[in-house]
Amino acid sequence: MNIGLYFGSFNPIHNGHLIIANYTLNNTDLDEVWFVVSPQNPFKNSSVLLNEQHRLSLVQTALDGEIKIKASNVEFKLPKPSYTSNTLVYLKENYPKHSFTIIMGSDGFQNIDKWKNASYILKNHKVFIYKRPGYDVINNVGADIKVLDAPQLEISSSFIRKQISLKKSIRYYVPDSVMIEIEREQYYSSHLENPAKGDT
Repeated sequence: MNIGLYFGSFNPIHNGHLIIANYTLNNTDLDEVWFVVSPQNPFKNSSVLLNEQHRLSLVQTALDGEIKIKASNVEFKLPKPSYTSNTLVYLKENYPKHSFTIIMGSDGFQNIDKWKNASYILKNHKVFIYKRPGYDVINNVGADIKVLDAPQLEISSSFIRKQISLKKSIRYYVPDSVMIEIEREQYYSSHLENPAKGDT
């Protein structure tokens, strides 16, 4: 099978993430999309991260009933911080019959040359890129890319966390089931933080 890997902190997952995954699944040759929950992204501030198990639970809650879009905790088994190249090697060894394509935003693609073992990643994997406002797709690294004309929603995880900390509703930004779990467990309600650059 051809699997699309949608890496992210998902802190928390929101409807923008789900729209991208669904659009990519339905407009490419992918058989499945996996949300790969990263315990610790080397480019992001770990102090604002909800516990990885809680973030995984929110993704699983959001995907309840989905057949072709799944939550993956593969990076929980690997060293921290989470490097995409390490994850791809692990997946290739453990799922030799699958091929893996990376799903990412145009903002992240602008910095892909700074990723650990970027040349290995780009040599061995396709990249599906969804556009983010203000970030053009410039392929100066010789990557095998496909640019997706997916719907763009100006929603970010940092915005949602700020809404929660200000005791404002997050309804319609996240699935109702995710909102209920966040409210029940009182996630993100104890602090106010500045949005992290590139936090989607």
